[in-house]
Amino acid sequence: MLEGLLPEGVAVAELFGSVEGVELFPQEAEAVAGAVEKRRREFATVRLCARRALARLGVAPRPLAPGGSGPGWARRAPRWPDGVVGSMTHCAGYHAAAVAPVASVAALGVDGEPNEPVPEGVRELITLPEERPVLDRLGAARPGVHWDRLLFSAKESVYKAWFPLTGRWLDFDQCAITPDPERGTFTAVLKVPGPVVGGVRLDRLDGRWRVRHGLVVTAVLVPAPTSERAG
Repeated sequence: MLEGLLPEGVAVAELFGSVEGVELFPQEAEAVAGAVEKRRREFATVRLCARRALARLGVAPRPLAPGGSGPGWARRAPRWPDGVVGSMTHCAGYHAAAVAPVASVAALGVDGEPNEPVPEGVRELITLPEERPVLDRLGAARPGVHWDRLLFSAKESVYKAWFPLTGRWLDFDQCAITPDPERGTFTAVLKVPGPVVGGVRLDRLDGRWRVRHGLVVTAVLVPAPTSERAG
């Protein structure tokens, strides 16, 4: 699903379905000690993906325990090894991780969702007024894609790339998504001051998406400044 959505140099690992018996480091096991079995299995499987992706960068297995600060998702975000940026995602039947060296990538975010409509009432919470007519037109033209779910996934990927660069929350109404159905891309225009990367403030982020196997997958990548890549 993620292969081809992210450029060469980003290592990706995916698993369809969860895996039993994945060995966790003590710090990881402690983080889900009180969770139900389903949550523990998801937690372990997505970390198996992350370790496989890291191995492709030559990084030895190490704990990927939650250790962020801030609200909600930020506290659950894993601590990546020094010199690496990464992102994980999981939903029913799908687990994936993507990692890259900080020398080439400043931040990245990936998200996977079922290709299903969002629950009733959620669309109004996650969309801006200007996004809704676009979703309606796309839905009429290409009903095989649940565009409200794709938009939700895109905003999740944007947030995962945004937060490590800013340390700030980004709400659903602070980012406008425009999908391109022909190219399989989307743009995310920020409604608040964006992150500063290499001395340049970003007012938009670009991403890619794919719908296949009953899933919607999105990815956002922020390149490292040119001087860092050259170094």
